[in-house]
Amino acid sequence: MKIPYRWLLEYVDLNKDIKEVGDALTLSGSKVEEIIEMGKEIDRVVTAKLIKLEKHPDADKLQICQVDIKEEVIQIVTGANNIKEGDIVPAALHGSSLVGGVKIKKGKLRGVESNGMLCSEAELGIADESSVHGIMILPENTPIGVDIKEILGLDGGVIDFEITSNRADCFSVYGIAREASATFNVPLEPLELDFKGNSDNINNYLCVEVKDELCRRYIAKMVKNVKIKPSPDWMQQKLEEAGVRAINNMVDITNYVMLELGQPLHAFDYRDIADKKIIVRRADENEKLKTLDGNERTLDSSMLVIADDQRAVGVAGVMGGENSEIKEDTKAIVFESANFNGPNTRITSKKLGLRTEASSRFEKDLDPNLPEIAINRVCHLVELLGAGEVVGGVIDIYPEVIKPHNIQVSHKWINDFIGIDADANQMKSMLQSLGMKVEGEDTLNIEVPTFRQDVKINQDVAEEVARLYGYDKIPSVKMSGETVEAVWTEDQKLTKLVKNTMAASGLYEALTYSFVSPKVYDSINTPADSSLRNNVVIRNPLGKDFSVMRTTTLPSMLELLGSNYSRDNKNVGLFEIARVYIPSNEQLPDERDKLVIGIYGNRDFYNLKGIIENLLGELGIEKAEYVRETENPAFHPGRTAKLLIRKQEAGVIGEVHPDVTENYGIDERVYIAEIDLRLVFQAAKMERKYKALPKFPASQRDIAMLISDEVPASEIDSVINRAGKELIEKVELFDVYKGKQIPDGMKSVAYSITYRADRTLKDEEVNKVHEKVVNSIVEKFGAQLR
Repeated sequence: MKIPYRWLLEYVDLNKDIKEVGDALTLSGSKVEEIIEMGKEIDRVVTAKLIKLEKHPDADKLQICQVDIKEEVIQIVTGANNIKEGDIVPAALHGSSLVGGVKIKKGKLRGVESNGMLCSEAELGIADESSVHGIMILPENTPIGVDIKEILGLDGGVIDFEITSNRADCFSVYGIAREASATFNVPLEPLELDFKGNSDNINNYLCVEVKDELCRRYIAKMVKNVKIKPSPDWMQQKLEEAGVRAINNMVDITNYVMLELGQPLHAFDYRDIADKKIIVRRADENEKLKTLDGNERTLDSSMLVIADDQRAVGVAGVMGGENSEIKEDTKAIVFESANFNGPNTRITSKKLGLRTEASSRFEKDLDPNLPEIAINRVCHLVELLGAGEVVGGVIDIYPEVIKPHNIQVSHKWINDFIGIDADANQMKSMLQSLGMKVEGEDTLNIEVPTFRQDVKINQDVAEEVARLYGYDKIPSVKMSGETVEAVWTEDQKLTKLVKNTMAASGLYEALTYSFVSPKVYDSINTPADSSLRNNVVIRNPLGKDFSVMRTTTLPSMLELLGSNYSRDNKNVGLFEIARVYIPSNEQLPDERDKLVIGIYGNRDFYNLKGIIENLLGELGIEKAEYVRETENPAFHPGRTAKLLIRKQEAGVIGEVHPDVTENYGIDERVYIAEIDLRLVFQAAKMERKYKALPKFPASQRDIAMLISDEVPASEIDSVINRAGKELIEKVELFDVYKGKQIPDGMKSVAYSITYRADRTLKDEEVNKVHEKVVNSIVEKFGAQLR
């Protein structure tokens, strides 16, 4: 927000350097982004009158000028051809400086002495060279011998503020003036809002209908006998310093008041309003409107428009229509001062790709009571400039009036909260300087004006006091209070244990994004109807490759393994504790932490299974089962298992399907495990109890058998343990063999079974249970003993 410094001084008498003002306002909460000191480089350039011109004797394109600078007449040689005797122009004297650090000294041009230089707008930094055609000619009534900075208003400057969105009241010259008044404790000049108006009534000429609650207030005023002409110099200069191009008096008045008060306004040519009726409504789907910038816009039903009985004449809060713009022959004008819903204005502006000075203000939810002040200011300026006749009466549709709200807070609480010692009167004075009404002594009863909707609770009031008191004046104190030892949660402790166990197993930790592309599910052969494709979709993604939240960690790990493989890393082992996001009926998705492990190279399925068993052992999980998995399309159907903990599926472990590894450019067997840490942590038993050494000897038996290749070892383990549960202490698979001596579809497996009891076992007891075990295996699987 650019604020011309001289315009600011019309409301607050600061009598301070622009930099000092900028620094003070920054400290009080209005951050200054940049200070532009206009005319800073210009020195010893004055207004001068050309009293005599003659041609240079030795150069056809040069002229010798006798120049009156009031104190004396000097001679300057120039090549300009747009000047004549009697013109008043800027003259840079000997020893002067111009924009860009240009230094001017007296010298000779083709043998004729020249004591300076006549200046163009470009050399004074107020116009581009492309738009300049010669020396700058000043008005006839310009006094001579006066510093050009004073004449052109270059002795001021512009302060560029970075205003936060919650301070809509500061998006104006008068709002910043209020802040400056409070910061420097000087009076704030009131606005001139008075106007006469005629005895007629606007209701005789116009009616307004508001059909949608997105318009919270709509005010219309009318001006007849309009005289379209250029704005006065003082208004044009202020607009240009603020970065707004001057157009004509009526349009400039609306822009002037918008910059001054922060309330956007619009002017309609009265003759272009069909049936003399303004309707505020939603746009029709695919309705067309050519806006003032000459572009045809396609609207939709979410957008609010200003219309007449036949068509839209403006996009509410964004830009007016070309079909009702002010023209040179306009004789009657309708001024609009309204308040529109901020979020809707922002959405409309974004959809149309049209961000304007008006939309940038409306989207911050302006004060609904500001339009009345703004329309009165417009009428005052119309009469001040003699630009037309203000019609009496006003149309003001304001169904839900917003009133000031009240806050009660103890001044002692504010002192304690901030850490200062200010008395109640000092606080009252600070808050009153911000436009608040304050009563009371110990307890301050504060009426907060409607333009300060950001002040809602006690802490907000304390913030206002703190920034005006001065953040730099608040004493520094040591921290006080009870310190508490930080402790890790149980999940954090277990997570750390998991990471340490993975690192001890020779794996490296990886980190990947939770955002993925929807296409990754194709890469892991996920069916079209799989629940994994039910993603949380990002509304404003960085790109298509990061547009959804992942539901599985497999693609992320495979991308890492593929990247390593492409860089010729032969043996790789990675792990990550990664989060997946499962859509739920709640507002937020179900977030689950997964342990994903990926290996290839000199490791295989049994290495991966060993890592998992080692982890489960560290977590005190004794009874985990591995069940063959043949339905997961991302894995090899004969080399994959589900991990069951407490009969619940806690993960999957196995060899990745060759089609999937091919998608990631890996020409080697890859093994991955994905474990649900929530279920694992729920089953973890971290208490360790001492177990005494056995008092009685064990008895060991071995079994070797031929059995179908389709029977998993885990099922054989289960049958053995069930059959001999009263005596079996340990079951260990120590050999699996397939070869020429073994029939097709069969395998040879050998188990070592350890029996023990709370007594010394006799061979007869062991043999009886062992026979039961053998018979159970034969009956269950059709095994043949070897």
